[in-house]
Parts: sequence; C-alpha cells; structure tokens
Amino acid sequence: MYLRHKFGTENRQPVKRLKKVLKLKKYILFILLLIPVTVAAQDGSTAFGFLRLPYSSHAAALGGTNISLPDDDITLAAHNPALLANISDKTLNLNYMTYMSDSKVAGVAFNKVIGERSAAAIAARYVDYGTFEGYTEDNISTGSFGAKDIEMSLLYSYLFGERWSGGVTAKFIYSKYESYNSTALGVDLGINYYDSDNDFSASLVLRNLGGQLSSFEEKHERMPFDIQLGITKRLAHAPIRLSVTLNNLQHWKEDYFYNADGSKDSFTDLLFKHATFGADLLLGSNFHVSLGYNYRMTKELSASGTKWDGLTAGAGVTLKRIKLGVSYSKLHISSSSLLFNASYTL
Repeated sequence: MYLRHKFGTENRQPVKRLKKVLKLKKYILFILLLIPVTVAAQDGSTAFGFLRLPYSSHAAALGGTNISLPDDDITLAAHNPALLANISDKTLNLNYMTYMSDSKVAGVAFNKVIGERSAAAIAARYVDYGTFEGYTEDNISTGSFGAKDIEMSLLYSYLFGERWSGGVTAKFIYSKYESYNSTALGVDLGINYYDSDNDFSASLVLRNLGGQLSSFEEKHERMPFDIQLGITKRLAHAPIRLSVTLNNLQHWKEDYFYNADGSKDSFTDLLFKHATFGADLLLGSNFHVSLGYNYRMTKELSASGTKWDGLTAGAGVTLKRIKLGVSYSKLHISSSSLLFNASYTL
C-alpha cells in the first residue's frame, strides 16, 4: 500500500486537518518566496547539464519530462519528490538509457514508507561518456581518458492531506572529465495536488537549486536551475490522459534558447519552447502507450534534417509486483535514446 492511499483510508479529526492545512500553506509560501531569490542567482551559463536528462521512461515518452503523473512509479519521484507519496512501499528500480555516441546512463532507486504520512527514498545515477584520445596542440598523443558524471540523491515526501503532498530531494553531484573534476550540492523542491475523484493532478517544482563545492577550473558555474509547472487530466469518457508541463519559467529572453538553423524566435516560438505535451492511451489498468512532443527539442535538433525530432513515444506494463517501461526520444543530434525502467515491489 502506498502512502497516499494509506492516508485516505483513515479518519481524521477536524483540528488535525486544520493543522495540516496550515503546514501546507507555510510550505507553499516558502516555495513562492524562494522563486525570485533563486531566479536572481541562477542566470548565466550552467554546469552539470546531465541533470536535465530524464530518469523516468514514462516522463521521457511524454515529451521529455513530467512532474504531475500520479502513477505508482518510483522513477517519477526523481522529477518531482512530492510524487513519492504515490509509490508502493519497498519498491526497487533499475534503469538504463542509451545516450549520444557510446555514452550510457544507468541508475537505481529504492523507497520506504515511514509512518502514516512520510516516505523516503535513495537514488543514484551514473553517466559514462566513453573513452577519448587526448592530444597536445602539436598533435602528440597524451593517451586515453574517460569522462563521467555521478548523482546520488536522498528523497523525502510528506502527505499534508488526501490531496496535497510536498517533497524535497537532496543531491550530491560529482563530475570528472580527464584530469578535471567538480562537486556540487543540489536540491529539488516539489508540491503536488491530486484529486483522484476527478483524475486531475497539478504540480510545481523548483529543480536544481544549489551550487558547486569545487569547480573544474577557477570559475564556479551555476546549476541548471528550472522552475516547472505541470498538470495531468484524464478524460471523463475516454481512456486517454493528457499532460502539459511548463519548463524554464524563469527564462523568457530569446538569447537563452538555441535554434539549429539560426532563426529568431517569435513570441509564439518562445512560448511553445517552455512547454512539453503528452498523452497516455490507457489500455486497461496494467498497460499504457504514450506519445509526446517537445517543440524546443525540434528547434534545437533541426539541423539533423527532420522536423520530427521533438516527438517521443513509449509504453509501460504492470505484471503483479513488476513494472516495466521503455521510451524513445532524441536527446542529442548524433543519435536517438532508449530509456528502460524495471521496478519490483518487495
């Protein structure tokens, strides 16, 4: 039994419910007050771009990211820690993704329900970019070297009531490229509203707050901070669930975004670059097929010669305690990516 369902089956006294509402208001106020502070501190170039890579195959299939899916899928909590309240107790996940050229991404996660309202999880992700040959300016070989990124996370969620949950993720990040290395601490904050009666979910997430502990060189770079807002709604008379996720809401300058063909963005282009769209076809309670579209991805990868690079797709199946998922997307101009998730509830 997952945390949100466990809480919903119990009776609560009015005084206790009032206290939870007050706690919820304080949590929301904290996030809203934090937004202008973090926006002012996160302008300019960023490091640790791998933190933008999808962790969940379901989210990847819905345009690359999703923060509002209320499914029992532990990988979704990596996109929004508040969703940890929807996950079955003691779920173990393994995931693997093919990336550009010879690069590979692998991860693991495990969660535990704590008491009546809390849940915690641990997660780790490793990115291996392969082996490279080094040369001096005079074309003299210096031997081979590797490049890698590592992310280790602790997640915590708290259920304020039947419909509201909040969460936080604390991350330790390590990158090593040849003889250069860097470490950082990061934090994600998330909140989710889920109305199961109307199959509606909405979330707000502040991703990648924090900064470097040690830099690659003398100059410290910023984290890839991202303000995200998302909604998910199932249609009343059809087995279809729609999602819209808004990303990078702190960035509205045209020069922040890149177009492979060198064109300039209109206001409509700029607006759609902040959005990803996704749809699930729910074939029973144990199988889904997903499609998504990411306009920004299309514009950034259009040099590869196709207008369909922003399309994503995937599927997932539940077999008793086992959940399997796979997605297809194009995250780099050099190659397409396949992301595989496998979860088992102990």
